[in-house]
Amino acid sequence: MADAVLARQQGDDFQARMFWLNAALLLRGDGMVTKVAFETGPKAFDDVVIDYAADKGPLDHHGKRVLRLHKQCKWHVQPGDFGASDLLVPKFIGGEKHSFLNRARDAQVSFAPAGEGAMFELLTNWNLRADDLLWKLIRTQWNALDLDALFEGGPRSAMGKLRAEWADHLGIDECELRHLARTLMLHTRLQSGAQLRDQLNDRFASVGMRQISAAQTGYEYDDLIRKLHAQGRKEFDRESFRDLVRDENLLAGPPEPEKTTVGVRSFMHPIDNLSVRVPEMLDLVDDFDGRYLKEGNSWNSDLLPRVREFILNVALQGDHMRLVLDAHVSLAFAVGSILNVKAGKSIEIEQRTDGKRFWKRDDVPLDPAWPTIAVNRIEMENGGNELALAIGLTHDIVLMVTGYLRSRPDIGALLAVTLDKGSASGASVKSGSHAMMLAEAVAAAVRREKRGSILHVFIAAPNGFTFFLGQQQQVLGRTVVYEWDHDGPRGTGYSEGITVG
Repeated sequence: MADAVLARQQGDDFQARMFWLNAALLLRGDGMVTKVAFETGPKAFDDVVIDYAADKGPLDHHGKRVLRLHKQCKWHVQPGDFGASDLLVPKFIGGEKHSFLNRARDAQVSFAPAGEGAMFELLTNWNLRADDLLWKLIRTQWNALDLDALFEGGPRSAMGKLRAEWADHLGIDECELRHLARTLMLHTRLQSGAQLRDQLNDRFASVGMRQISAAQTGYEYDDLIRKLHAQGRKEFDRESFRDLVRDENLLAGPPEPEKTTVGVRSFMHPIDNLSVRVPEMLDLVDDFDGRYLKEGNSWNSDLLPRVREFILNVALQGDHMRLVLDAHVSLAFAVGSILNVKAGKSIEIEQRTDGKRFWKRDDVPLDPAWPTIAVNRIEMENGGNELALAIGLTHDIVLMVTGYLRSRPDIGALLAVTLDKGSASGASVKSGSHAMMLAEAVAAAVRREKRGSILHVFIAAPNGFTFFLGQQQQVLGRTVVYEWDHDGPRGTGYSEGITVG
């Protein structure tokens, strides 16, 4: 009984925070979000509903404008997983008669009969089973279903049998199933409650709402949702939400000073869709297959010119910039090289680690207790003239890099950079000023070394650090940044990313 009560309470709080995360956008001046509601809409997809302006809504995975997003929030106290067959079982969504697919089909017929205009999203902290067909169907950059994969193969294929099982369950044909599948999204890589709380504080600060300190045990925004529910106040447009935050004393003051907010995205964040909150964004997701550059695309011929043109154009809009980079390490380095230390811009970069969410090169005073770098030069047996640089701030990569370099006869030495005290971790870089200090120290160490025509760089560090290191590119010289094979299937360890200089 206690576990059931805890699960319900945590689930309600999670749903409430999803409401506030999206409702705060009603205070923004861009007019993208026009209405946000909770527990109002089609059954099972009424937890949070967001309406977008017809000409400003985010684009879906087929490039069509989304006018409405329905969210179903399922929070579990205990870890678990699910697969394609669970979408047919009512118990999976806490029902008795109707399955997830039943509810999704009803909602799709009502709000997206042609499979466009609305999306229906399941948010859950359970994972997809890695050996399940559903896991193979998720386009991770969008959290949507890959229709090409789902409708590949005949009736006797694995996907054909899955299509038949779903269609028979719903009593529809494959054409109708395609319309339904096109509208479904599954988010399974959720942030922790503490991380979501930090994200909310950042969102509140951007629109002038009061933040809640992490030192406080309670969370008054959760309590307010329960009161609003009891009053039957579940739907808010821009005017009524502004009235609400004023009447409830939720305004902390004027929003933060206007900055040019710029985003570069090469993969989708599991819960934070940049297109909703970043007005100027370069979206490179379609150039990748998951984390990997699609065959036929080039980092240097295709991506780098687009990144350079985009960054230089938005840099003309003002001297105060805020960068949001949901992007590969070599893209973060490239953006830094474009906005180098001589650019004359005040730049903040969003960093998804514990502590400060936005880093600046001088955001806090330097602390002598912070770790700096230790440098070790390792001679490779290959005897080449080129120099490699391995930077391990979040984890140690020396063994992985040296293993890769055995296949590179052109590289004769490795400069291994680690922390001089403490161990590599996600919290090893404390702030923007710390990241800048480390980047400058790395650049100084490289400058003292003999190197060939190009520097080969391997990085395990926050993107904020990588951006600041990119700002030092003129000191480093011509540089190629390498990408790590995150998921392992390609078996190559590292591959060349962008070359700058």
